[in-house]
Amino acid sequence: MKRVLFVCVENANRSQMAEAFARMHGGGGVEALSAGSRPSARINPKAVRFMAERGYDLAAHGSKSLDDVAGDFDAVVTMGCGDACPLILARQRIDWALPDPRDMDDEAYRAVRDDIEARVRALLAAL
Repeated sequence: MKRVLFVCVENANRSQMAEAFARMHGGGGVEALSAGSRPSARINPKAVRFMAERGYDLAAHGSKSLDDVAGDFDAVVTMGCGDACPLILARQRIDWALPDPRDMDDEAYRAVRDDIEARVRALLAAL
């Protein structure tokens, strides 16, 4: 089983969607987790709404701190958080310079969501 951790600042948008897509597309061969360097304590309602369009219920997720995740990872993906994302050891480290969609309009938010899905699919295929 491959273990993948997705990290952004708040763990309320990008990393949550990436975790969801990894679960959706990775099947039983992937354990997907997400966390934030400064978690917001809640999932953005837009993330919940736009992932529901893809058939995934993010409402059951919670915003997690990096302190809440541990272990060895096959890949750690940081998402545009720069210095706010600390070094986490993994077999592979990747940075996706993705804008935070938190304050974007619906069309732009969906574009970020779709970009994340494409990147997750490519990552899973490479693992």
